[in-house]
Amino acid sequence: MKKLVIFDLDGTLLNTIADLAHSTNYALNKLGYPTHEIEKYNFMVGNGIDKLFERALPEEEKSKENVLRVRKEFVPYYDIHNADDSCPYPGIPELLSYLQDAGVQIAVASNKYQAATQKLVDHYFPEIHFTAVLGQREEVKVKPDPIIVSDILEVAKVAKEEVLYVGDSGVDMQTAANAGVTACGVTWGFRPRTELEEFNPSYIADTAGEIKKLIL
Repeated sequence: MKKLVIFDLDGTLLNTIADLAHSTNYALNKLGYPTHEIEKYNFMVGNGIDKLFERALPEEEKSKENVLRVRKEFVPYYDIHNADDSCPYPGIPELLSYLQDAGVQIAVASNKYQAATQKLVDHYFPEIHFTAVLGQREEVKVKPDPIIVSDILEVAKVAKEEVLYVGDSGVDMQTAANAGVTACGVTWGFRPRTELEEFNPSYIADTAGEIKKLIL
């Protein structure tokens, strides 16, 4: 039995791609840069917002200074609009309630900046008690560095073998491997199954309901 399930947020618990795309396009447009179609953002997200902006900028404009300029426009806009079109994936609210009722601890480990991570979790899952909700924090390395998992384990007080890490990308599968915990890839998120398979996770789930069987 697993005593703790750590979930990635974007592409795993919530479909946030439209709000991320609209907000990044707003910032790019404000600064006079070309924008992108929503589906292009599936392969830009996952490594934190600075990497998102670097990928979204034109090749010749990918400087640290320009990333910061985009960030300055993006954050205030996204803080207002990050729940416009986002929504939980099918079966996720039921899965979280099931885990909570079964006495399994639940946590979030995201590369989205901390304030937005906490806001979205509070907004979409107000009935769920999370042991920890961690996003991208200043001066803390982002996933796939395992520090975020270590920080959650410190709060949860469980052993690594009692943990299931659930995510939709190669970054998540690497994070689980780096942290020494069991990985479950999910196919409903932003990245294709083939990306998950490259990292040989212990499990790949096509529906939220399948994860229940991996816990108890």
